[in-house]
Amino acid sequence: MIPPSAFLGEESSGKMPRVLWALCFGVLETVLCSFSEDHCSWRGSGLSQESESVEQISLHCAEGLLEWLYPAGALRLSLSPRLPMSTAAKGKSPRQITTCIKPSSTFQGAQIYLERDGILELLLSETDASLRPRVRCFSWLPQEKVALFLQSTLHQDISRRIAAFRYELRGDWNSRLSLPSSSLSLEGACRPCNDTEILMAICTSDFVIRGNIRTVSNDVERQESVISVSATRVHRQKFTLFQPVSKSSKSMGSIHTLLRCGVKPGPGSFLFMGWLHFGEAWLSCAPRYKDFQRIYEIAHQAHENPCEVLLD
Repeated sequence: MIPPSAFLGEESSGKMPRVLWALCFGVLETVLCSFSEDHCSWRGSGLSQESESVEQISLHCAEGLLEWLYPAGALRLSLSPRLPMSTAAKGKSPRQITTCIKPSSTFQGAQIYLERDGILELLLSETDASLRPRVRCFSWLPQEKVALFLQSTLHQDISRRIAAFRYELRGDWNSRLSLPSSSLSLEGACRPCNDTEILMAICTSDFVIRGNIRTVSNDVERQESVISVSATRVHRQKFTLFQPVSKSSKSMGSIHTLLRCGVKPGPGSFLFMGWLHFGEAWLSCAPRYKDFQRIYEIAHQAHENPCEVLLD
């Protein structure tokens, strides 16, 4: 593969000659010109790239998509997200940034390396992606220089291949969110949240749902448990995760957690809180609702609750 010295320090001009634009839009309909118009996603084709060249890409969103058709040469992707303030302490920079990538089910034609301080570490091989396209995550400090380096792989045939993946970035990703295939999984991920974590989760989580556990299904291959929840009240949800199945019924939805946490269905009302991860709800805290009421009232009387919540 191309050594780090071949691409470190190179900067892309960001401009494309008019002749190439004409080819992209007028002659070769199958060739996708590279672009990142919204600074969140990039699509491009290796057909217009030299076999030994490295194209520099920079994206500036907390989530997006990369699609590389007919991979050739290499790509170096720098991620510089403008993270929302809710991911860090107010007025402070995040202690670290966590990045996750999710390859498409048809990922082919390239391998992905993590470049950290000029050293390359294999993050996703083409074989791993085709056999088990699972999420990969890594964390880095704001002052560190990291990038994703995509190296095209050689093939004898000229079949159509696409190296595509979605990415997500967060500052100070809540340590309560633990993913089965990532280095974020911590030993204490399955312990119940303490009072401070519960009070912060109610203010910062992507979803806050009061409801009851209907069923729990286990996926051994993915090492996940999926909790089916009947919601009695939707306090907050970033997107429509929980919605009524009919006009007269309660809202229904599913929440993911680690299989090793051993979640089982049981009676009682819970307050489910957590984060969105590639469109799925992942659990961070789930105290019984009566316990949350007690914790919140004590903090409210002491003027120590970080945000206001309307209780029943």
